[in-house]
Amino acid sequence: MKRRSFPQDFHLSRAEFLKLGADAGVSLVCGGTLSWAAENALSTRPIPKSGESLPVVGLGTARVFDVSGTPEELAPRKEVLRLLFAAGGSVIDTAPSYGQAETVVGDLLAELGAQEKAFVATKVNARGRENGIDQMEDSMRKLRSKRIDLLQVHNLVDTATQLKTLREWKEKGRIRYIGVTHFSPEASERLAQLIQTEPVDFVQAQYSLEVRQAEARLLPLAADRGVAVLVNLPFGRGRLFQAVQGRKLPPWAAEFDCTSWGQLFLKYLLSNKAVTCVIPGTAKPSHLLDNLAAGRGRLPDAAGRQRIVDFWRSL
Repeated sequence: MKRRSFPQDFHLSRAEFLKLGADAGVSLVCGGTLSWAAENALSTRPIPKSGESLPVVGLGTARVFDVSGTPEELAPRKEVLRLLFAAGGSVIDTAPSYGQAETVVGDLLAELGAQEKAFVATKVNARGRENGIDQMEDSMRKLRSKRIDLLQVHNLVDTATQLKTLREWKEKGRIRYIGVTHFSPEASERLAQLIQTEPVDFVQAQYSLEVRQAEARLLPLAADRGVAVLVNLPFGRGRLFQAVQGRKLPPWAAEFDCTSWGQLFLKYLLSNKAVTCVIPGTAKPSHLLDNLAAGRGRLPDAAGRQRIVDFWRSL
């Protein structure tokens, strides 16, 4: 069967791509987009502490990469990674607490020969120095790497102890960047206080159109302190999609090159210049392609952002 070619301005909604996948086979359709994706690389933003460019859309692995590793389970996840790199992406966020995710990521990166293409972020959530070291060594083994791009203190567990070790490992070249994370929006102020006093490179926080606490203090402070921001749960655990189910995308979304609800939700976040990269989790190639489209084209300006918020409040 002849592969489909995609024009430069082609975008697929999640529903449209799923239909194509059902008709032609997702792996074939995704394979046919590789050249198109490569010609439409993602936007990038600099990591403030180094100036290194980072693609603005990455991949989260919580739950979606926690699989036993059968060929049927691994195939779509391998395709997700392949498409991520083909589109110019690199950021993959994982953690020891995500079950088998670190192992799956490490194995698939090795199969793809893509270790050098990936910007891998993982975490430590142990208590005590030795437990933290053991956990980080185990992460490196699972990820098949002697150096981690970003290691983060997960959910601020034993932060002072773990940050001390992270700084030591960074000085030795075993870690490139260090950071702190939390999944709860209520922890936004704690994260803000920490980045105000600790010289970290990254902060990871929950931020979505539904959950905007980070806009008040954390994001402005991160910009002021030169701290890169990773955004977790950008779709609010699916609640945003539930809220717009059955609704058509408003015509004004085209003003910022938006053709799906997923793109609208992500472009709202990326229009905040303090955000370095969003990391929506998925194991579906179709959803990944839709997410990546948010990293291309125009973003909402201040008026567009307010229009999106007003629309959300009207639901």
